[in-house]
Order: sequence, then C-alpha cells, then structure tokens
Amino acid sequence: MDKIVLKNDERIENLIYEIRGKQVMLDSDLAKLYQVETKRINEAVSRNNEKFPERFCFRITEKEYDSLKSKISTKK
Repeated sequence: MDKIVLKNDERIENLIYEIRGKQVMLDSDLAKLYQVETKRINEAVSRNNEKFPERFCFRITEKEYDSLKSKISTKK
C-alpha cells in the first residue's frame, strides 16, 4: 500500500476544496501525498479513464481556477 505523507503538521482536511458543490483535491496535492510528480497523477488518469469517472475527476474552468487560487492564498 502506498504511504501518504503530510509535512509540517498539515492536515488532509486543508487540502480539500469545494468546487461545483463537490469536495475535491487538486492533482498537485494528491501528487504530494503520494510523493510523485503531478504529471504522473494526470498520466494515470489519462491512461485509465474508466477508473476515474467524472464524479471522481474533472477539469476546472478558468473562472473556478481563479476562485480557487484566491481561496488557497487566503488559507496560507
């Protein structure tokens, strides 16, 4: 089983955001948790579409990205 590592007393709850009424995690945060590059997470999704249906995985719009970016900077 893969080991999930959080640093500096970071809590997994702080890596969960709400987008489109769903709780989600960013690919970059998942990559950090699994200690891989973000592109490896995205490659896995691309190669295994059937394992990642839209209810588990979707791309955000530019407007959602801008909103999320402001939320993240506010948290930090």
